[in-house]
Amino acid sequence: MPESGFHFAHPAWLWALLLPLAVWLWTRLTTPVHDLSRYRDYADAHLLPHLTGVRPPSATAMWRRFLIWTAIWTLLVLAAAGPRWDYRDVQLFRPGIDVMVLLDLSRSMDTTDVVPSRLGRARQEIEDLLRAQSGVRVGLIGFATVTHVISPLTEDGTNLQHQLPALSTDLVQLKGSRVTEAMLRARQVLNGQPKQSTRHVLLISDGDFGDEGYLDVAAELAADGIRIHVLGVGTAAGAPVPGTDGQPLRHPRHGTVISGLNDSQLKAIAEAGNGIYREAGYGEDDTEALLRVFAERGAAEALADQRTRVWHERYQWLAGLAMLGLVPRFRRRRTAGGVAR
Repeated sequence: MPESGFHFAHPAWLWALLLPLAVWLWTRLTTPVHDLSRYRDYADAHLLPHLTGVRPPSATAMWRRFLIWTAIWTLLVLAAAGPRWDYRDVQLFRPGIDVMVLLDLSRSMDTTDVVPSRLGRARQEIEDLLRAQSGVRVGLIGFATVTHVISPLTEDGTNLQHQLPALSTDLVQLKGSRVTEAMLRARQVLNGQPKQSTRHVLLISDGDFGDEGYLDVAAELAADGIRIHVLGVGTAAGAPVPGTDGQPLRHPRHGTVISGLNDSQLKAIAEAGNGIYREAGYGEDDTEALLRVFAERGAAEALADQRTRVWHERYQWLAGLAMLGLVPRFRRRRTAGGVAR
């Protein structure tokens, strides 16, 4: 029968409440009793601790120490047991839409033919998608020469937005842009999701790729039910590619390196991947077009009469009290002479 009132999520932890008593009994039975009476013929009683190096604590101090540590231990055990007493019922949904975003982090994405830069424009496009992601699980992969999964598929768009400002081309050690590996990594992530969900890949790039075979991979993903959509970032005229020192990159024979939007290459990827191609603009038309495509067959459906109970955990209050009790235990004590001990 499911719990409906106060209970512990992990009640087996309550057995640990017996540990302080067991430790106390073991200490009392195994700690030798220091008999200093035989030394009293050689020194006064108040000097015996200095002579023998033994300073037995008073009974009051021992009990106070025992009770303090027992209280702290009890709070920690109760917190680990997971106290909870109120809940809410949540409607269950069928798997909806899964979208893996492939973000180009190669050096050409720092080009400023769009404001603030191609990469800045790409981050804004991802933010627009996350703000309107109702029913959509979004993951993020950054790629240049090497591919990195920045975020797995998640419905927590806020957490993913917090990661976007940290993404830059400075994270990439090797020059180049290999989109084939990024698409294969996206397929690996999407294949781990429920088959009932619709699966999409959104490539955001300027099309300046240094590998081959990506059209074949795009076709393979489309045959596997994963559609590839493309957002092109940049202009056809292009602009100089900035280097790490802020100066334009220069080729030994061709001079300043100019990077332009390779829309023909990006359109070919979208066509092979059974997706759509859009140029990233400053309005919301491109995001709305993508969301319409995502929702064609991927609307999340509520499961009739199926709900799950989500309990509100209250362990943090007990753990917080235990931490407050531990703080004075770490205080540095000082002798009368001011020397720390």
